[in-house]
Amino acid sequence: MMITPLALPPSDTEVDAWLAVLTEAAAADLPHLPPPSRVEVAGRLRVTPARGRPVLWTAGEGGSDGVAALLLFTEEGNTHTAFLDVLTVRPEARRRGVGTALWERVREELLADGRTSVAVMLDLGGPGQAFAEAMGLANVLPMAWYAQEIPAAVPVPAQAPPGYAFHTWHGLVPDAWAPAAAAAHAAMEDAPTGDMDERIQTWTPERLHTLQQLVLDRGGEMITVAAVTPGGEVAAYTEIVLPDPEGTSAVQYDTVVVPAYRGHGLGQAVKAHMAAQAAARHPRLRRIATTVADENGPMRAVNEALGYRRERGVGIYQIKL
Repeated sequence: MMITPLALPPSDTEVDAWLAVLTEAAAADLPHLPPPSRVEVAGRLRVTPARGRPVLWTAGEGGSDGVAALLLFTEEGNTHTAFLDVLTVRPEARRRGVGTALWERVREELLADGRTSVAVMLDLGGPGQAFAEAMGLANVLPMAWYAQEIPAAVPVPAQAPPGYAFHTWHGLVPDAWAPAAAAAHAAMEDAPTGDMDERIQTWTPERLHTLQQLVLDRGGEMITVAAVTPGGEVAAYTEIVLPDPEGTSAVQYDTVVVPAYRGHGLGQAVKAHMAAQAAARHPRLRRIATTVADENGPMRAVNEALGYRRERGVGIYQIKL
């Protein structure tokens, strides 16, 4: 099996071949979901992640049989581990050793770079789970995808609870609010992480802006809605990303309520306000999807109240090398 490393950034031809593999696999494995967007795929391949060093491979003539993308973390505290962002085989090429050959190249790279573990997010019940378990990976954080349908009629924006004001930011959080927003992000430290080797990083205004800029550089759009106090604290926030601003789907990133402000409905309020703001700005938006850990009961309750439905199980799978 011919496995070829890709030089960065890949050419248009290489991006198109990569997209074709992902599109065919998605049509076979997740036919009810929108197909991959070229804007998102090209952005992820061509713009270096802020958190590490990417390594890309293709399988078969012209990369037509399969693809793999590995992220070797370079941030402090995580240089022992890595994340396998993609390992996908075209349906017609499966059961011919393509996936195994790609995995062996991934494993060789990990060992050569001194990594002791790697993780990957997988849909449960599909070919990815069976393959991962055969390779020795185990589910260390059970989760699920939840989706909210956005009606064609723009929802009415939710009102901020008494004592708070809503702020909506497109792209980077303004410099004046970045310290407060970074402090609120630190509340993510109590989110479930299972037995993942990856360690939570300290949030600073610089790190916040760096990760937000990555979304923009890849061609996407990011929207943040925050509930702020009269004293200038960010009590709660939620973020969504449109990987392709012209598409119909968005991904819900973090939704956080700072511990001191929990129990007042802020999580549900910011998410409801976000859905209305995003629908008004992007009339084609019809779907917002998010992952929630199975053990995160409070967030699952918030999503249920907002009309999110459980779509499919996923898990963070990990292997010690």
